Amino acid sequence: MTEAEYAKKLEELDRQLNDPDIPMNPARVWALLADLRRDASGSDRALKGARPPGHSTPGPSKPGRAKPPHQGPGQGARPG
Repeated sequence: MTEAEYAKKLEELDRQLNDPDIPMNPARVWALLADLRRDASGSDRALKGARPPGHSTPGPSKPGRAKPPHQGPGQGARPG
């Protein structure tokens, strides 16, 4: 797929997902995603757009330093 065809499909996908005036067509959204993925998996587009520059994949966490679970309202210590 050429860059122009890729861009056209990406624009159509954006319209399908974000334009309130266009009725959602789930089958078309999935077809566009499949086409874009199929093309990106065979080119370097997948690597170019995977993450913004400067972002890296987080490394393994330090052993023994697990984050405490999220405590929502009404959970945790009570003021005394």
